[in-house]
Formats: sequence, C-alpha cells, structure tokens
Amino acid sequence: MQTVQTKAELSFARLIGVSMTAKLLVDIGSQIFNPFLPVIAAGLGMSVVDLGRLVGLRSAMGIFAPVSGALADRRGYRPVIRSALLMSAAGFLLLGMSSAPWMVALAMILSGLGIGAFVPNLQAFVSSRLPYSLRARGLGMIEYSWALTGILGLSLIGALIAATNWRVPFFLLAAGMTGMSFVFSAMPAASRPRPMEADSNEERRNWRRQAIDLLVIPTNPRSAYATILAGALSYFAAMQVMIAHGAWLAQDYQLDAAALGMVAFVFGWFDLTASVSVSLFTDRIGKKRSVLIGILGSLVGYLLMPFLNIGVIPAVAIIGIARMFFEFNIVSHFPLLSEQAPEQRGRVMTLGAAASLVGATAAGFTGPWLLVHAGVQALAWSAAAIVTASLLIMLFLVQERPGSAG
Repeated sequence: MQTVQTKAELSFARLIGVSMTAKLLVDIGSQIFNPFLPVIAAGLGMSVVDLGRLVGLRSAMGIFAPVSGALADRRGYRPVIRSALLMSAAGFLLLGMSSAPWMVALAMILSGLGIGAFVPNLQAFVSSRLPYSLRARGLGMIEYSWALTGILGLSLIGALIAATNWRVPFFLLAAGMTGMSFVFSAMPAASRPRPMEADSNEERRNWRRQAIDLLVIPTNPRSAYATILAGALSYFAAMQVMIAHGAWLAQDYQLDAAALGMVAFVFGWFDLTASVSVSLFTDRIGKKRSVLIGILGSLVGYLLMPFLNIGVIPAVAIIGIARMFFEFNIVSHFPLLSEQAPEQRGRVMTLGAAASLVGATAAGFTGPWLLVHAGVQALAWSAAAIVTASLLIMLFLVQERPGSAG
C-alpha cells in the first residue's frame, strides 16, 4: 500500500463551501422532476408515467458509478469530479433543447452518468480530507445543499417556470455546472491510498477480472455490502414517494407549478433540519445509531401517509416528516459507509451510489405507476415494507467501523 499525493493546504471553510455550491446545482438538477414532473411532462407532450420512466433511465446510469470510483482511486478525485460536472451540464443543456423523446432519453443518459459519478466522488474527496471524528459534520454540512434545493432552488424554479417556461432552468443549471468544473480545477488534490500498480501487460490480459473487481470489496465485505444494501433500500423507498409526490398533490389538490415550488420550499426546511442535526449530533451519538433513528422515523411517516391524505396541509406535513427522517438516515449513512473499507473508499462510495441509483431507477417506474393505478396507500405502504428490510439489515449486519461491534 502506498499513498500518492500529499494533502495540500485546504481550509475547512473552502472545502465545504465549494463542495456545497457544486452539489447544490447537482441536487437541483436531481430533484427538479420531483415537484415539476407533471409540468415538464406537459411541456414535452409526454405522460407523467412515460417521463417518470425516463427519469428512471437517468438513475439507471448510476450502475456505471463504480467505474468512476476505480478511476478516482487511481488518478484522483478532482479530474473525475470535473468531468462529471461537465457531463451533467451537457445533459441538462440537451434536455432544455429537447423536442423529441429520443433527445430526452439521451439527455437523461448524459446527466445520469454525470450525477452518478459526481456525488460519491465528491463525498470520497471530502472524506479523504476529514478525520472520521469530524466526517459526519463535514458531510452533513455539504448535504445542506439538498435542503437548500427546496428552500431556494426549487421554489425559485417554480417562479421561474411560471414567469418563463420549463426550459430556462435547465440552461441555467448547465451554465452553473460548467463554471463549477473550473472552480474545482483550482482545488488542492487529496491523498488517496491505493495498491501498488500492476504490470500494464498483465492488466490488459486481465481486463475481465478488472471489471469484476470493480464490484469486489476485499476489506470488511459483509458489513460494507450490508451498508450499501440498506442505503439502497432506504433510497428506493424514499424516491418512490418523492418522484410521485408532485403528481399526487397536483392530482388531489390541484396545485400548479408555483404552488408546487412553495411545497418544495417547505420540504427544504424539513431537509435542512435533518442535515443540521446530522452535522451537530451524528458524530456524538454514532453513525449507525443515527441511521437507525432515521429509518424508524421514515417508516412511521410512510405508514401514516394514507391516513393524513385528507387535506393539502396534513399531506404536505407527513411527506415532509418522512423525508426529514430519510434525510437524517441517508446523510448519516455517508460517513458510516466511508469508513467501511478506507483503502477502497472511492470504490465503496461509488458502489453505494450505484446501488442507490438502481433503487431510484426502480422508483421511477414504480412510484408514478403505483400512484396512478393503486393510489397513495399502495405507494406509501410499499415504501414502508421496503424500508423495514433496510432496518433489519442495518440492525443485524452493519458494523459502525471495521473491527467494531457496531
């Protein structure tokens, strides 16, 4: 084992500030379909179910995230982060220009590849810069971007769509991501432990083995894979509700784009409460314990959703509570996963992202379909069943850190 690249000077404020700004743009792009799925679908002349499937296609591109993780472990996180931002920008630019389903599909592929590579490699980059005792604080602060997406991003996008059209936000996102790719070029590189280089001829002969090795975690495998699976199931459950909630509220309560933007604003405060709580408390109470608290809270929220779908205020409130606990779960999950196999951190984080995005892919199909054909009860209680499996895996198979009792 050798360490390449020493850590150059990089202040905590700069690390978190730049990372949060870039992730805010990516998170807006990731979440834009949740409240505005019916608006964008109407603009494209597509049904909600069909566009939901294409959003699922975008998420499916996450299966290629481990390739970016292996590349980052060898070549560094920054080049991969910059390339991911540029690829996402290209996808959003094309989406804003789309006039046919094939253009939308290509745009989803490009943006999905970029998002799938960006998020886990950013988390690995930040994790490599912070000690484990401070990692939840740092990653939790970066995840403020998810909350700010609702508080600022999506609420402004709702107003922007109402004032212009649905295409303008995609052009602005593309410009912002392109700019942030150049900001990352000025960031100091991180140290990254990795195995000694193998002979290049041997590598060429064993390319199939290398492809399989992208999926192999040799250190602490049971706990690492269990952590990945638990996170993916939680993500599947939450995204099933998130991708359908805009159509749910528009269908049951006739909310338009501006009103859905205000709902996103409200949800942002729930998300911010969760992220701030992680940055303040998770390092103290333990990462695994925090994940369990988040899973249990979201489970209760999913179970109560059908009973509180009696008016727009209680419906929005219970969706917000469920996603607040999900956010607390998933943000606590990142530092827990980051230390499962530190020598393969890029691989582990991208495998986790790939598994979660597979869950999001499935949610893109199941969420809108369940809402349209079976209603809110089926949508919510299926999410409850899925997250129950996540709870059991986390409880019995995951360790806090390698060699610990959890």
